[in-house]
Amino acid sequence: MQLPIDLRSDTVTRPTPAMRAAMAAAEVGDDVFGEDPTVRQLEARVAEMLGKEAALFVTSGTMGNQLGLRVHCQPGDEFICEANCHIHNYEQAAYAQLFGLAVQPIEGEFGVLRVEQLIDRIRPANDHHVRTRLVCLENTHNRGAGRIQPIDDVAEICGWAAEHGLARHLDGARLFNAVAATGISAGEWAAHFDTVSVCFSKGLGAPVGSALCGPAELIRQARRHRKALGGGMRQAGIIAAGALYALEHHIDRLTVDHANARHLAEAIRHTPGLKLNPSSVETNIVIFDVDRELGTAAAFGARLRDEGVWLNTVAPQRLRAVTHLDVSREQVEQATRILSKTAEEVAAVAR
Repeated sequence: MQLPIDLRSDTVTRPTPAMRAAMAAAEVGDDVFGEDPTVRQLEARVAEMLGKEAALFVTSGTMGNQLGLRVHCQPGDEFICEANCHIHNYEQAAYAQLFGLAVQPIEGEFGVLRVEQLIDRIRPANDHHVRTRLVCLENTHNRGAGRIQPIDDVAEICGWAAEHGLARHLDGARLFNAVAATGISAGEWAAHFDTVSVCFSKGLGAPVGSALCGPAELIRQARRHRKALGGGMRQAGIIAAGALYALEHHIDRLTVDHANARHLAEAIRHTPGLKLNPSSVETNIVIFDVDRELGTAAAFGARLRDEGVWLNTVAPQRLRAVTHLDVSREQVEQATRILSKTAEEVAAVAR
């Protein structure tokens, strides 16, 4: 049986044989006691790459982001973020459920904010108002089809925030995609932020895990809050070894995923009934709209699934495809043929 071409997300990747070997050979200890040498090595390595004093290994990007919010904000505080960002849309409003935080979302252009949109958004120092404490950005932007935040805008926004006494947090779940696409180092991106979360289980291909990086004192606080969330892990070096392997071997190859995404996008651009949204593809995420003549996105996606191409429905007329290390160029080419063929067949029936 032919395996499906799974383009639902870069989270579906499986550890490579070499990564599995590294995990199997990992030296371990009790990380809650600070005694797992592989976890400590991973934390030191990722902190060094991002130019931060310390890092904390956590189970997921959601946990990393929520800890990032918590170390900057107290109950009753507010953070500013882009309206379509992951923190606001895909983390169950954990900031409100768990920490009593409020959010002020601002609509960007496919996830990209400009500093002029933030001016006058800080609440007055008044007993009637929530306290604005933090600005969050996401790079690359998931719902913005992997859009890269322009480095000049990042610097301008973060500079403005610092001038006004606001902390800065980066959801860098796919930061290494931005690194691969631009040649700008992770440290240069991270330098503009107080804290940064990065994910190992997306394009980098590790089975699980993220890290929160920042000043040593904030990471000490985050470790305490991690315990309260049930995030203290014991012999976690087994999974930390997968993340370490990914950092050493899988960053440069992200450009392959980007090239495959552009190849897929070009086929969609020339397929009647399908429309890229946005029209450009910068990294490994392709989002496109399905004409109503072809039915709903869910129905069209179901037809594709029957043909062995798995996509993710993200809106009534919108599908998302994400390239990753478990999808080859040959599979992408096969997926484009199936996409075009299915759209043609569905359109013919509709006529």
